[in-house]
Amino acid sequence: MKRTLLFVITFTAVLLSSFFAQSVGAQETHTHMHERSEKLGQVNFRISCNPEAQLQFNHAVAWLHSFEYEEAEKAFTEVTVTDPRCGMGYWGIAMSSYHPLWTPPSVAELQKASSAVEKGKAAGSRTQRERDYIAAIEVFYRDADKRDHRARTFAYSDAMKQLHERYASDREAGVFYALTLVATGMMSHDKSYAREKEAARILNRVLAREPQHPGVSHYLIHSFDYPALAQMALPAAHRYAKLAPASAHAQHMPSHIFTRLGLWQEAIRSNLDAKTSAQAFAVRNHLSGVWDEQFHAMDYLAYAYLQGAQDKHARGVLDELNRIPKAEPETFKVAYAVAAIPARYALERRRWDEAAKLTVPTLGAFPWQRFRGAEAHIYFARAIGAARTGDLESATREVKKLATIRHELIEAQSKGDYDWAKQVEIEGLVASAWLAHAEGRNEESLRLMRAAADLDDATDKHPVTPGAVLPAREQLGELLLELKQPTAALQEFETSLRQAPNRFNGLYGAARAAKLAGDQKTASSYYGKLLALSRHADSTRPEIEEAKAFLAVANKKGSARTP
Repeated sequence: MKRTLLFVITFTAVLLSSFFAQSVGAQETHTHMHERSEKLGQVNFRISCNPEAQLQFNHAVAWLHSFEYEEAEKAFTEVTVTDPRCGMGYWGIAMSSYHPLWTPPSVAELQKASSAVEKGKAAGSRTQRERDYIAAIEVFYRDADKRDHRARTFAYSDAMKQLHERYASDREAGVFYALTLVATGMMSHDKSYAREKEAARILNRVLAREPQHPGVSHYLIHSFDYPALAQMALPAAHRYAKLAPASAHAQHMPSHIFTRLGLWQEAIRSNLDAKTSAQAFAVRNHLSGVWDEQFHAMDYLAYAYLQGAQDKHARGVLDELNRIPKAEPETFKVAYAVAAIPARYALERRRWDEAAKLTVPTLGAFPWQRFRGAEAHIYFARAIGAARTGDLESATREVKKLATIRHELIEAQSKGDYDWAKQVEIEGLVASAWLAHAEGRNEESLRLMRAAADLDDATDKHPVTPGAVLPAREQLGELLLELKQPTAALQEFETSLRQAPNRFNGLYGAARAAKLAGDQKTASSYYGKLLALSRHADSTRPEIEEAKAFLAVANKKGSARTP
């Protein structure tokens, strides 16, 4: 991809001439920052290269901290042209192929990055600190044909810990080490979130000194991107997009926390901005298709619209998606969005007939065989739709497809990859539960749904996704309602809402369960929350009408009791 990077460099108090022989301790006293036409926050990563390369390097690191890897690589390449002896430029190229919270590097990326490491070593960095940075990232790429991604990720984190401890005043070392803690935390499945909390402690120390640093706010969001921690990320979420308006990812990233907390209107605004930024990127760089970051924003946007019953707006996102002829590049973010958006649009609106008729989107010749975990969402939606409309033959067929995909994912999975097989297993259990219920096997249906809910609770979502297509515990609540167990259903809905606040169907399910259990006060509370949630609704859902009718009667009774 060819991209044009136009920038204007302005700075005052240029004191670089005496810096390059100084230690990293100078970072504590030199505070001037570069400015360019792209607003990416402020980065001051001192290196021993020439003054022009230093400015370019800071700009490249700013791109890197916002996960704009293509732009970062191009900017680091500029550094090596400006100063061929700048080994840290090659370090940056190697870093641009390592996407710690996304997918493992491809074979081509591994080869490119390993070559960059060797060039960085050959360039002859002037300081031991810089040689240590290059040696640290070399740990990740070394023996990639013998060691799996997970092992190399943990080894790199250990190397960065040593670097961070060796250069305690180097705040960039702390920021990059914190990111490795987030990455290894994702792979650890540790519900104490010890690594993420340690990352946050490091980042908050840097925040006190560098409030405009893009990586600090960005990685704080990722550190706390879990239901139990999300509230602590809200200040960073409100700050990050303003720091780096040139980055589409920075515009989108706060919506991870807004989605976790059920702040749907904020999530909508965030992703509208991200979508606009992604479109501008595609035009600026002459892409032949729609950039994958736009799909990512559309995924979160459709989800947020559906929670507020803004169904016409959600339909608009789906229609736009269906008009897109090609994605560039064809990544997991694209696959997930293209499958999840139509699945959610049918399932969240409880249009079981629509769900049963979904087809796998083509999007040109999209390589679905590479993204079977995402493709499974379509079969999941079809299974639910068929089971809930009584089409047992179709439901059985779709459940079998989910089982096949799960088996394929288990066979293909490498250590360090996200466990998509487990996600498909959860979807298969939910679908099987509804099929069992449709067949009259109610005890079996409850057993399957409880297993799905427990497994879902124990499984963290992939950091790219807004959440499960349907939360399994919320589905357990719905099944209990079908089985005329409203008190038990209410408990499950309330548990689900603690994990996924302000979901439309979670609030509605809790309200209906409370009403059927005879708990009018709790029912009124949840129906009231449902109406508040849907204040921007652009469609008439029966659940909203039910809430209005219930509250009208409740208010009338309350008025009648008032003397």
